Amino acid sequence: MSRIIYNKLVRDRIPEIIQNSGKICENVEVESAEFEYLLKAKLVEEALEVQNAPIEQIITELADIQEVLDTLKAFYGINHEEVLVEQVKRKTERGGFEKRIKLLWAE
Repeated sequence: MSRIIYNKLVRDRIPEIIQNSGKICENVEVESAEFEYLLKAKLVEEALEVQNAPIEQIITELADIQEVLDTLKAFYGINHEEVLVEQVKRKTERGGFEKRIKLLWAE
């Protein structure tokens, strides 16, 4: 059996699931600075999965992103209401995406 190298943040039960399937794995608990980096990388990974997901998997992929966002908010001590306030502020100042505008160029 060949070893696959991941070196990425995974959900808490993934090592258990791997072992229960009869495989072996090695994992470590990372310190705060590395966790912060890996969590941000996980957000990018999950966003790419949304981009490439078929429509029937979108809810699952969005749930994965939400889990990462919730963990990031907890890591930084940010409550959900703070994010919502900022979201409203940004939408008021810059708009949303309802008009489906694709910017082609600007000078």
